[in-house]
Amino acid sequence: MSRTGEKILGIISAIFTLLGIILTSIIVVNGSAVIQDEAFQTGFQQEILSDPTLTSQDAEAVTQVLDVLPNFFNVFGWGFIIILVISLILNIVGIVSINKNKNPKLAGIMFILAGLFAGIISITSILLYIAAIMCFVRKPPVQFAEQEYYNPDQPV
Repeated sequence: MSRTGEKILGIISAIFTLLGIILTSIIVVNGSAVIQDEAFQTGFQQEILSDPTLTSQDAEAVTQVLDVLPNFFNVFGWGFIIILVISLILNIVGIVSINKNKNPKLAGIMFILAGLFAGIISITSILLYIAAIMCFVRKPPVQFAEQEYYNPDQPV
């Protein structure tokens, strides 16, 4: 039985996940560099302190958050990248296990897990969920073995 549909959906979602890993890593690296820039921090603090709608206590709270923000941004960003890498690995395991119709149930489980790690509701996860459903639902056609029937007219 040909599992071309599942393979194609798995490959497309693997490409989307790889693009997500690349784009997220670029955002994390560049974003943390911008947040840690002294000119950005001083400009942001000047803007907050000169805002007439904020009290001095509010402005102080915002500047304290700005001090913690680079660490939070790095930890959250790299954690998200690690989760996407795990999703990509599970997706590749699913693609390999569906190859030549080796183990479609394992591939379906791997596609579901990869979809959960890729984001519960994203284009990538939806493609993986569809591939998993196809792995579980599509069955090879039943082939009947020819049976010899007893014919009383034929000698044994």
